[in-house]
Amino acid sequence: MSDKKLYVRPDDVETLMFDWGCFKLTSTPDVTGAKSFSTGVVVVDPGKGHERHNHPGTEEIIYIVSGEGEQMVEDENGNPVIQKVTAGCTVYVPKGRYHYTINTGWEPMKSFVIYSPAGAEQELKISPDCRVAPPGEIPNR
Repeated sequence: MSDKKLYVRPDDVETLMFDWGCFKLTSTPDVTGAKSFSTGVVVVDPGKGHERHNHPGTEEIIYIVSGEGEQMVEDENGNPVIQKVTAGCTVYVPKGRYHYTINTGWEPMKSFVIYSPAGAEQELKISPDCRVAPPGEIPNR
């Protein structure tokens, strides 16, 4: 029997904690066995955001579940394109494009993200500002 999961709840996976919020990787090759993509739930605290970054060789979809913010994705010429995003908005980040997200609201901004192919999310775990809480533990940020 495989140790991979078909159903994953947030308490089943570790929490990646940052100064700007937290991230739960709900589908990765290690968790579900999926190799073509990985997914996660991101919570950005009010007034916070993550810095401009990119994922070489990886596409990303960001679906805003709740809250509001400012999203930047560079166009094909490297020019920043900034939009207000709210619940229900889907953002496409092409391979290697720089982007950032800032929560401009008063409540946490929650999004569901998809990376294709899987792997780019692993870079977050090794960043110096990442703290990891084991599955089931309530993160103390």
